[in-house]
Amino acid sequence: QVQLVESGGGLVQAGGSLRLSCAASGFTLDYYAIGWFRQVPGKEREGVSCFSSADDRRYYSDSVKGRFTISTDNAKHTWYLQMDSLQPEDTAVYYCAAGRFCFGRHILPRDFESWGQGTQVTVSS
Repeated sequence: QVQLVESGGGLVQAGGSLRLSCAASGFTLDYYAIGWFRQVPGKEREGVSCFSSADDRRYYSDSVKGRFTISTDNAKHTWYLQMDSLQPEDTAVYYCAAGRFCFGRHILPRDFESWGQGTQVTVSS
């Protein structure tokens, strides 16, 4: 069973940067997708980025494209979300998740089976 653990959240001022990490254990899939999501209270979980190991492609939602970058260390089964130019509206709990495929910019929770516990990101104005 895949287990995911996020880290790297915290408090940052607007315009600043954070790098989130997602470490996986129990990973046996030859092809997989790693998604990053965020959620604020009272709103649906929003997919912001997806990495596809099948074709080494990365996808981003319009809300973060150009500011967030997903990267991988496949040997360590660790994935990262570099978040730059952070704004108060980026404040949320961020989750990583594992699935089989990315579906372009349509990054939906239903396509991912394993989830981390989340890490809080707070951006002050």
